[in-house]
Amino acid sequence: MVDAVNDPAQSAEKLQPWQEERGRAPISVKIVVAGGFGVGKTTFVGSVSEIEPLTTEAVMTQASEGTDDITATPEKTTTTVAMDFGRVTLDADLVLYLFGTPGQRRFWFMWDDLARGAIGAVVMADTRRLEDCFPALDYFESCALPYVVAVNHFEGTEYYEAEDVREALSVPERVPVVIMDARKRDTVVDSLTALVGHALDLTPA
Repeated sequence: MVDAVNDPAQSAEKLQPWQEERGRAPISVKIVVAGGFGVGKTTFVGSVSEIEPLTTEAVMTQASEGTDDITATPEKTTTTVAMDFGRVTLDADLVLYLFGTPGQRRFWFMWDDLARGAIGAVVMADTRRLEDCFPALDYFESCALPYVVAVNHFEGTEYYEAEDVREALSVPERVPVVIMDARKRDTVVDSLTALVGHALDLTPA
């Protein structure tokens, strides 16, 4: 079942400059948002999307028992079974299309298709269970796709500096690590800006 996130503030789409001028073609890029189960990928996409985001949230059933660890997120009752999709205009002529991956191991077979054509990825991390983002880190390292690590700071959890998280995850110095809150649009934009800048730095002149 496909459910769209219903947000009255997003129900009426605000036209962007590139939509109002005939013949003005924006630069469009694809970005993947990945990470472990329940790390906040759907929230990340939804908080920044200027269109009503598409989500593929399904109610968790007994089939997920013993597979999906909800210890850190006991209130979670749904899970992404295909992808999340949103769009954000980062600059006047730069449009990002966001594709959120499902976090569970049984859906990893979709990652190749979702990552195809992307300029980079945001790997989200939860400091309560950092090990959950290792598969995503390994995946993007192996396919040489630029990525940044976005530490989603959950309310009520201990705060860690970016460099502490880098050390814990053994993330190379060349990879940006940012602390953010997936519920806050400005910090999500900062994460995306960091990724775009990082991808441009790695693009051959």
